[in-house]
Amino acid sequence: MSGTSVIESLLSRDRLITGFAIGVIFLIAAAYTALGVGMPMSALKMTTMSGAGMPGGLEGQSMHTAGMLMPAVWSTTYAILVFLMWWVMMIAMMLPSVASTVLLYGALIRRGTESDNAPRYALYFVVGYLLAWALFSLLATIAQWLLELRGLVSPDTMTLTSHFIAGGVLVLAGIYQFTPWKHACLEHCRSPLQFLTERRRSGSNGALLMGLEHGTFCLGCCWFLMTLLLVGGIMNLYWIAGLTFFVVVEKLAKYGDKIAYVAGVLMAGAGTYLLIFAG
Repeated sequence: MSGTSVIESLLSRDRLITGFAIGVIFLIAAAYTALGVGMPMSALKMTTMSGAGMPGGLEGQSMHTAGMLMPAVWSTTYAILVFLMWWVMMIAMMLPSVASTVLLYGALIRRGTESDNAPRYALYFVVGYLLAWALFSLLATIAQWLLELRGLVSPDTMTLTSHFIAGGVLVLAGIYQFTPWKHACLEHCRSPLQFLTERRRSGSNGALLMGLEHGTFCLGCCWFLMTLLLVGGIMNLYWIAGLTFFVVVEKLAKYGDKIAYVAGVLMAGAGTYLLIFAG
């Protein structure tokens, strides 16, 4: 076998290792999310209860009353489980859209002096990326706790209990699609090559920090979209799959940036409808 063939074989192996590792992480996270490990009810059962997952359960006042009659007991253990639910769900939702960036990062490492460490550095990059979403998950857990205490989120279906509030969230999410912050973060996620070349750091710690920084941009791009889980159901698989698909399209499709604007109009329109007709 020639030297060139050996190099090509090694590069192919590295891509396979990195891709396989990302795939395994995704499958574990997806299974964990679907089964609702440690939670009172699995996502599969909660999805069935919520139907197509319209805002607020949307059973109106009756769901609000149910949430008030059976409040969740927020022990330390339960809080940790809710945090893990959010974080693992974010892992399952965000990995499909960041996989191409990770593979690109690995390809750049292979062209440098640390080519032998490409798979390891790529995984460090993923860990850093997921740490950014761990911060979001912590904040989401705190928000869910506070909203449940005030009866604004049902502990049964994990959805907003009010059409009016759900409409407001949809309108704000739609408006956010047009903000400069959203546009800048989305452009970064859609064209990561400049970031990977100009902000490149060496070693495992460098890979971790790069992943964390890239994850922060991704968080800026998608955090408001993730709040829509409170509208349709935090563990509603229809909404989880739908938002995951939209994030992938928004970041990777040719006209994803334009689709983001269209989605913003639709979200604001749906929210306005709920605000007008909220009972």
